[in-house]
Amino acid sequence: MTESDQDLRRPEVRHLAADRLAADRLAADEARITGAGVRGRRTSLSMRAAAAEFSKHPSPWMISSCLVAAITGRAVVGSGTWWELAIPAALIALFPVIEWVIHVVVLHWRPRRLGPVRVDSLLAREHRAHHADPRDLPLVFIPWPALLWLLPTYVVVAWLAMPTTSSALSLLVSIYGIKIGYEWTHYLIHSDYRPRSAWYRHVWRNHRFHHYKNEHYWFTVTSAGTADRLFGTYPDPASVATSPTVKALHAAEAPRRGGGSATIHS
Repeated sequence: MTESDQDLRRPEVRHLAADRLAADRLAADEARITGAGVRGRRTSLSMRAAAAEFSKHPSPWMISSCLVAAITGRAVVGSGTWWELAIPAALIALFPVIEWVIHVVVLHWRPRRLGPVRVDSLLAREHRAHHADPRDLPLVFIPWPALLWLLPTYVVVAWLAMPTTSSALSLLVSIYGIKIGYEWTHYLIHSDYRPRSAWYRHVWRNHRFHHYKNEHYWFTVTSAGTADRLFGTYPDPASVATSPTVKALHAAEAPRRGGGSATIHS
């Protein structure tokens, strides 16, 4: 074995090589989006073009329809109580934590077996496929089969949780509004739209670290440095080793869109 071969076996050398690979992935992805170094290529997808692409997918239409229905219902019911103004404020304040928990617990769920049954939801399977190919836009969106039961579930929860019809509708308007905001932000991050504001670039790069550096950190999507900082998943990127499974969650599992007959679907 040569001296150079021995060097390659050293852990610190392997980690350095992995970090360089992550940096190269991130730089290549950003260069592709911004068009850097490519003669004659547009430097950014326009906001209008991004919105047009967004509207081609089913989940924005499904969520928006529910949002319009909730707004219409709230307008028909009329005036409520002053404390209903706290509903959207509270949800917006709590959303980074809610988003973090869903991302960690639901989307990064490791498939498990309960006897002969493999517990592995559609959301988790689709998310593994999303990590395998972050540039595949259909995988960016919440799967529409999941929305078929999820969107009506919000109605049941709102009616059970709120004391009045007006407050239940206010809650639904807030939930659906935040949900369409999440879909738009997540889509925009993975699209060819180039960040223009410092805030959005911060969010944009934060999510790219999650996809190209290490899947165990940077879980928030619509914000950066909020819930991740609270739960200890917002490290200095330079201090984090590049994960070998960042595009293949849970290592040996190959991301796929379907499931076997013994899988519990949800």
